[in-house]
Amino acid sequence: MNYGKQEDLVRSFKNLLKEECFGSQGEIVKALQTQGFININQSKVSRMLSKFGAVRTRNAKQEMVYCLPIELGVPTTSSQLKNLVLDIDNNEVAIVIRTSPGAAQLIARLLDSLGKAEGILGTIAGDDTIFITPTNVKEISKTVSAVKSLFAFSS
Repeated sequence: MNYGKQEDLVRSFKNLLKEECFGSQGEIVKALQTQGFININQSKVSRMLSKFGAVRTRNAKQEMVYCLPIELGVPTTSSQLKNLVLDIDNNEVAIVIRTSPGAAQLIARLLDSLGKAEGILGTIAGDDTIFITPTNVKEISKTVSAVKSLFAFSS
């Protein structure tokens, strides 16, 4: 794949989402195709939405549309995201984090960026809940402690 074309696609994709007028993935596909990206499909748009952390929210006209978060990079623990963690709990095999509504995916991105070094094999995030699979369930207490310290969370 030509990197220039990929960069153009990403730039166009982000510019479209900044318009805050696309309520479906199909609408985004059509807009990109109109701009000359003929090989784009719904599956590719879905992956791009996920990759860039796009969310559906209400625009100024109160329409549900896709938009990008203000901060496109991977969040850090020094950002205000740590204030969105409401609870961290675990059993013998998984860790569950409860967040403010809508914050789970951004926090999961942060946790995924830390990865195995902090004992995190992977995460699954919903709207306000994150499931963490530790790299080693025998050392889950270490992973829980590491996650709690990241968010200055006391139990």
